[in-house]
Amino acid sequence: MKKEVKVGVIGGSGLEKLVEGRELNVITPYGNVRLILGKLGECPIAFIARHGLKHEIPPHRVNYRGNIWALKKVGVKYIIASNAVGGIREGLKPGDLIVPHDFIDFTKKRPLTFYEGPKVKHVDMTLPYCPKLRKILIESAEKHFKRVWREGIYVCTEGPRFETPAEIKMFRLLGADVVGMTTVPETILAKEMSICYATLCVITNYAAGMQDKISAEEVSEIMEKRIPIIAEIFKDCAARLLIEE
Repeated sequence: MKKEVKVGVIGGSGLEKLVEGRELNVITPYGNVRLILGKLGECPIAFIARHGLKHEIPPHRVNYRGNIWALKKVGVKYIIASNAVGGIREGLKPGDLIVPHDFIDFTKKRPLTFYEGPKVKHVDMTLPYCPKLRKILIESAEKHFKRVWREGIYVCTEGPRFETPAEIKMFRLLGADVVGMTTVPETILAKEMSICYATLCVITNYAAGMQDKISAEEVSEIMEKRIPIIAEIFKDCAARLLIEE
């Protein structure tokens, strides 16, 4: 397949309408993956709706390996992602943006690697998220929004259920700042493919035990309000990548 784009975007909850363009069905060893080839501003991108265009794919059923393989196949070198997360650390408020620098994996059943054998590869995760892309993403975010947290530890759970108050208490003791269901294995697989990957997270709620209850509707509502800002941030980030590449 002819390589067409160098910037990929993986959109989480609510970002299914971020990009319009030509659909491309990419054949991978992990099944077919539907990409949208379009533009963010003047930058050509390959877009994947992580949960499907109708939000029909739960986090534990996302084809993470197929998605990353497909982006690599069309030539992507940089992946900008978005995630909806719950805030654990004091001071983080719903509506805030955060660019994680590290993660803790509490997933249970997901394939975590392309290397199932006989070839084995032990990927270095000292810097789980690409420092270059994180810097650009942070600077772009701060141009468009005031409450941006420049680092944080993302604890990833299996889902699709939300966490219990006891689990959140444990995660807080472990040093986690936010909780979500999708950065693992996405960032691991990108690292294995030598793709520069970073994510912009929207804090959509306080974690369990920090508010009366959590609902998917609440998450979607906050995320929907941030979509225009995320779009501008991603446009700015993609433009810089196009220039610096």
